[in-house]
Amino acid sequence: MTTLADKLERSRDFLIGVELVSTRGIVADTRASKTVDFARDLAACSRIDWVSITDNAGGHPMLAASSLGKLLRDAGREVIIHLSCKDFNRNGLESQAWQLASEGFHNILVLTGDYSGVGVGGGGKPVFDIDSIGLLSLLGQMNAGLDVTKPNAKKPVHLDPTQFYSGAVVTNFKLHENEVMPQLLKMEKKLAVGARFLINQIGYDSRKMHELAAWMNRRGHGDVPLIGNVYVLNPGVAQVFRAQKIPGVVVSDELAEICERQRNAPDRGKQFFLELAAKQVAIFRGLGYRGAYIGGIHSIEDIERVLEIERGFGPEDWQGFARDIRFSRPGEFFVFAEDKVTGLADPLKLNPTYEGSLHTRTKTANVNFSYRFSKFTHDLMFTPGKGLWNIGAKLCGSAKNTMQGPPLMHSIEHLGKSMMFGCKDCGDCSLPDIAFLCPESSCAKNQRNGPCGGTRDGKCEVDDFECIWSRAYDRLKYEGREQDLLAHTPVVQDQNLRGTSSWANTWLGRDHLTKQHQPNPKSQ
Repeated sequence: MTTLADKLERSRDFLIGVELVSTRGIVADTRASKTVDFARDLAACSRIDWVSITDNAGGHPMLAASSLGKLLRDAGREVIIHLSCKDFNRNGLESQAWQLASEGFHNILVLTGDYSGVGVGGGGKPVFDIDSIGLLSLLGQMNAGLDVTKPNAKKPVHLDPTQFYSGAVVTNFKLHENEVMPQLLKMEKKLAVGARFLINQIGYDSRKMHELAAWMNRRGHGDVPLIGNVYVLNPGVAQVFRAQKIPGVVVSDELAEICERQRNAPDRGKQFFLELAAKQVAIFRGLGYRGAYIGGIHSIEDIERVLEIERGFGPEDWQGFARDIRFSRPGEFFVFAEDKVTGLADPLKLNPTYEGSLHTRTKTANVNFSYRFSKFTHDLMFTPGKGLWNIGAKLCGSAKNTMQGPPLMHSIEHLGKSMMFGCKDCGDCSLPDIAFLCPESSCAKNQRNGPCGGTRDGKCEVDDFECIWSRAYDRLKYEGREQDLLAHTPVVQDQNLRGTSSWANTWLGRDHLTKQHQPNPKSQ
């Protein structure tokens, strides 16, 4: 059997994937029958190369993706299982991964995940113990064969390697520069830790579609399979996207108004929306994407109609569609200049406004005294071998409680950091990783390896304040260091250090910066 990896990496065929949104309830439930029937129809459709099954989409509890996946797997179809970080800690995610590997599911789409939605009794508590970077790293280690040390064992046990083919999502349809660039940098981080293919977020601007591919080529990632997201709209969904009620997904006012006018059509715009989707498929094919990922459809007839329409286009028709499907928003940031002939990106020229900003660095409100003071203090205290480093390491190493340091030090540390950053006393501090902004107190998802994809015009999807990663980008860009935003080693926070002194943990080499963790300090 030809695997999805074989198709994406060894053939040049343009592939078609379809999103299957899971349902709530047991498979035998009559209310789930439509979803189950759709899954069976997808399994029987020869034009479809894989089916991708969601993991508690929108943060709401649903049937596990693997339960529906078995129907497709048993029919010999390739399945991508979504695996997100919102509902399980690292141990739970590892357990889920072992189960998937044991059941024959190897294609995994790794996501940080939506903020937890409503379940039994109200809103659920989100987890986000690790993020997409951490999960990709975990799956990579499992592929290499984990070495596990059991209690009282004399040597580690080497576990058989898994064969996960891991992919990730890139959210490139953002409004501001300090949203777009961190997303692109995080995409590269995902590739560095093991993502083998990429699917872009929903969007309706051909210039942005092209820009993503151009950026990947510019940065040496042109061989990575890139799959274009095609979500079939309708008037109601367009208004939901316009209001940004789905984190990371935006429809411009112009497109939303076009969609709204389709309500008056005899078929409520169905043919229009299927044709729009077919045109997007054609654009992705013309731009050199490796495939299209179709969502928003719940009947096999509509899937086949989209593909039939796209087959009827001429080989160069996509260029005209690309000029028409340009639904950007006023003031939207672009990395590359516009090609005046095609309306797409010019891969050889940066956007003049953006390029100019690289030469004339402008201080924003985010470059404030708190940042400058924090940076100065950190350099003084935590530069190995310099400043106060040797003194701090000596004092903490000789303290009665090395996890807290000398008497009162931890109390003084926590008080000062609480006043400046809202410190949660995690003991494994990421302030220097994020331009001295705290992910625990200022990020609803505790994102330590770059932004999630859910920002709304620079604001957090959960709380109405500016994303810390946008703020961090502004700080580093002013200093000419914006490319260093995610240059640090991927952070997997050690929860065993919670409630201990992060100063002591840095000086004595216990935090994530050194990966030299001790056993659970609270047991000492």
